[in-house]
Amino acid sequence: MDEWKNPGESVAPLLAAFDAVASEGHVTRAADALDVPQSSISRRVKALERILGLALIQPAGRGVTLTAAGRDLYERTHRLVADLDDAVASVRSDADPDSGLVRFGFPLTLGSHSIAALLEDFHREAPRVRVRLVQAHGESLADMIRDGRLDIAVLIPPPTDVDTTVIGAQQIYAHVASTHPLAARGEVSILDLVDESFVASPPSFHLRTLLDEWCAEAGFVPRVPFEINEIDTIRALVRTGLGVALLPAAEVQDVGVKAVPLTGARARQVGLATTARKPTAAVERFRTHVHRLNLGLIPHTSL
Repeated sequence: MDEWKNPGESVAPLLAAFDAVASEGHVTRAADALDVPQSSISRRVKALERILGLALIQPAGRGVTLTAAGRDLYERTHRLVADLDDAVASVRSDADPDSGLVRFGFPLTLGSHSIAALLEDFHREAPRVRVRLVQAHGESLADMIRDGRLDIAVLIPPPTDVDTTVIGAQQIYAHVASTHPLAARGEVSILDLVDESFVASPPSFHLRTLLDEWCAEAGFVPRVPFEINEIDTIRALVRTGLGVALLPAAEVQDVGVKAVPLTGARARQVGLATTARKPTAAVERFRTHVHRLNLGLIPHTSL
């Protein structure tokens, strides 16, 4: 144990590397999260294993998993590493509030154009703040907010167990091929779609939950021959006439697809969630910036 002469100085960066690998389940993603080379992450974890005399991680497919000793260490130190990270981030942000890192997540159904506009405006205001983007399934984003891997995220719908502010609503439309008879309608009801085939997200997605619930309210079970989680691909399949879909409107018009309004209140709430950690000045500045923009949403005051 001679290598462990000053644990406060030598072990802290090693624990940070181990914590990132344990949280991400992947060395490359851990390196990206800490913004250091992958080789440095590997060296630090191996150095920690050498100091402790224990194997902490082991290969698992393309990623890694924790050994029994690794799980025990992670459970004992994860909160400590997070608290240390918070303390350092707070001191840095107080010293220089115009710089720092914001880890921002947004869902698959939020368009790239609105996000690009958001980032363009923010970068103009705060050019030295770095923003790391994650686009993922809503529940994955919620998990990353819960365990601190993200600082802030747009969640649709907002979960009840994280700190979330409702910032608006996302209107849902019936998407049909431009040659479909319903494309000429000013609006359609869910019951108008009873004989249609649907292209839809998998059952774990909120859009699919809405489809199943709304059809059940209308008295039928939707026929779904095609399932996929990629929104642009859903629209492409609708364009070819393989089915209809319930989706938010596309930010870029597709001449082959018509978004027809649905009768009734067919929208879902959109929330802005923040991690339980104390936000840095950069994160708070970014959160305020997102609040000023509606991202193409129905304003919260109209709900």
